[in-house]
Amino acid sequence: MSRVSPPLALALSILAISTSAILVRWSAAPSVVVAFYRVLFTLLLLAPLALARHRADFRAFSAPDVGVAAVTGVALAVHFAAWFESLNWTSVAASVTLVQTQPVFVAVGAYLLLDERITVHTVGGIVLAVAGAIVMSVSDLLGGTAFAGTALYGNALALVGGVMAACYVLAGRSLRQRIALLPYVSVVYGACALTLFAVALAGGETLTGYPAREWALFLAMAVGPGVFGHTVVNWALAHVESSVVSVSLLGEPVGATLLALVLLAEVPGVATVLGGAIVLCGIVVTARAQRLGT
Repeated sequence: MSRVSPPLALALSILAISTSAILVRWSAAPSVVVAFYRVLFTLLLLAPLALARHRADFRAFSAPDVGVAAVTGVALAVHFAAWFESLNWTSVAASVTLVQTQPVFVAVGAYLLLDERITVHTVGGIVLAVAGAIVMSVSDLLGGTAFAGTALYGNALALVGGVMAACYVLAGRSLRQRIALLPYVSVVYGACALTLFAVALAGGETLTGYPAREWALFLAMAVGPGVFGHTVVNWALAHVESSVVSVSLLGEPVGATLLALVLLAEVPGVATVLGGAIVLCGIVVTARAQRLGT
């Protein structure tokens, strides 16, 4: 990775992340099963490298650290389960845009839980994001999309996914600052996989007997959005300004919407596009305000 251009790596990682919603849509397995195998396969791909190169970092985990990692993993599990399920009820454009509201909820959570200052610009960004989410739901209320009657539920699930992604960030913030990336994600992904496994069993879902196509999709989710997506984004944070990374992540809704148009023939409604643009503007304003403290 030392020879890789960080901006190029970041661009390719956003492309990889943008395929996630499409791969989930292509799968016929229950959403919690899809989430479980995505996380499990990502863990199986990364853990050997983490063990080979970072044994000392694993030994640095204290009992409280393991507890924090477990909570972080549970939050990530709920994020995946809610977001993947949302794709069964609403459009790719709406789902991916709303789940990307994470920075908005991080700002609110940091204010409520960590006593971090919230500014006028931050409030403005939050208001913009909420207004955009309302606009995205207008066409569904009017019955103007293919997901009329179900999209409000799907949008709500996507927002839950965004909230839980923010919880994941907030819960793991201090731990990530002290522990190397691969050991950190290995422990968190382990807790996440165990949580999803328990939820799948409790729900009576079948974990075996899927056709080869499904296993290929599970693996593709782990390799693409998992390893070459989010893991590379975390690597890029050490080489590119966090503000650049935050804004770059907004490429996912755009990329996912275009891929859905080409690969799923899913044309987003006018209200979805307009509301999505407002949500993205709100996220940019919030992220920028948090970085500058203005």
